[in-house]
Amino acid sequence: MPDPKRNRSPKRRPRNHTTTPTSAREAVASLLTEQAARFPEIEPTEPDTSKLDDRDSALAHALYDASIRRWLTLEYIVQQGLNRPFRELEPSLKAVLILGAAQLVLMDRIPAHAAIDQSVDWAKRKIRPGAAKLVNAALRRVSESVGERSGPWNNDRRSIPLASGSRDLIGIKLPEDERDRLAAATSVPRQLIDRWAENHPREVITDACLHALANPPTVLNVAHLTSPLPDDCASPHSQDGHALWTGPREELGELLHARRDVWAQDPSSSEAVRSVAGMEPSLIVDFCAGQGTKTRQLSATFPKAKIIATDVDRARYETLAQVFATDERVDVLPMAELKHRARGQADLVLLDVPCSNTGVMGRRVEARYRATSASLKRLKSIQRQIIEEARPLLSKSGAILYATCSIDHEENHDQARWAAKAMHMSVANERASLPHTRGNPESSVDGSYSVVLTPAGRPSA
Repeated sequence: MPDPKRNRSPKRRPRNHTTTPTSAREAVASLLTEQAARFPEIEPTEPDTSKLDDRDSALAHALYDASIRRWLTLEYIVQQGLNRPFRELEPSLKAVLILGAAQLVLMDRIPAHAAIDQSVDWAKRKIRPGAAKLVNAALRRVSESVGERSGPWNNDRRSIPLASGSRDLIGIKLPEDERDRLAAATSVPRQLIDRWAENHPREVITDACLHALANPPTVLNVAHLTSPLPDDCASPHSQDGHALWTGPREELGELLHARRDVWAQDPSSSEAVRSVAGMEPSLIVDFCAGQGTKTRQLSATFPKAKIIATDVDRARYETLAQVFATDERVDVLPMAELKHRARGQADLVLLDVPCSNTGVMGRRVEARYRATSASLKRLKSIQRQIIEEARPLLSKSGAILYATCSIDHEENHDQARWAAKAMHMSVANERASLPHTRGNPESSVDGSYSVVLTPAGRPSA
């Protein structure tokens, strides 16, 4: 089985530098320089804040998130003040311009003079004096183009959408072409919008792009609670069986570590297992278990079943083994051992396969840039190989539950059609959710897809 870890939404690890940054902007500029050099293949990582206090650490993460999340929007605005194409600039120049523009356009509490002066100083010290002049001129032009905050974005050319409301632009217009405008306004690549347009209406595409602008809420799966959550730490979500965490982050970590009846999971992610809740499996295989979110859900949904879980990524496998070390019903096994032990025995095989993450771009901010045609082609091949490797595990009445967090038909519906034709599988319980926010966190939902595949001629779930 191929190692798909680059698209399995790995745990984000701080970037290590030879010299540890001692300021928030220094930390972010250093990492953005690395990301600019590899763009659009941006890595899922975080700035090194080990030498920063809590306040500066929080600032560094906010700066980095804004820069990556709105890269294409900021690039478009910066370009208006440049005499040559932004993409021809060296990585360090791109980084400091994106970082400076992020502060000017997206972060009201940072004074414009501070954002510009510190960007110019960094360019002078880290690049060269001449670069500082370019940065100064370009960012002053950006500052002049920043208008007031307004209400909801209405797809006009004189403003950009924000996580809440919009920002007027002065002296700058977004592209006239509707798809180019949406790409520039929301920082979702045009080729991704074009791909979605083959299967989704304009309103769905716009919702998906706008959904990716904001940090999503922390949603808990509370469908299997055995006791109430702590007072004043959660509020209802619009989807049954879920709640929004509103308490301190450190208390959430303590809660999830101490209890097995609650875990962080978006409603769209939980729908795959919920779609087969009527089954009565004796043995379940979680073939791409990651860090065990759906493994927990499987265990709670099917309390009489034995579960075998694995993951090909070493770090995720080790986390998985630790999480279920004392669980009598969940065995975490290496892939080879799992294939041998479960061959012909599994009543349900969950394949939460590596995918483009286009349904969770709010959580995986770099995913939109990596979701190229070449990447999609590689992922489709991996997904099909995983389906092929899972089929021998099925018992006589067994079924595969195939799931993604993508809204791309090529990873979803097309893969089900391929399995039906190439592997003689029957398709059932096909479902999909599309990402939307609807203006408040209580109704925020990511995008996902799932389908049940059974060998033709056998009953489905």
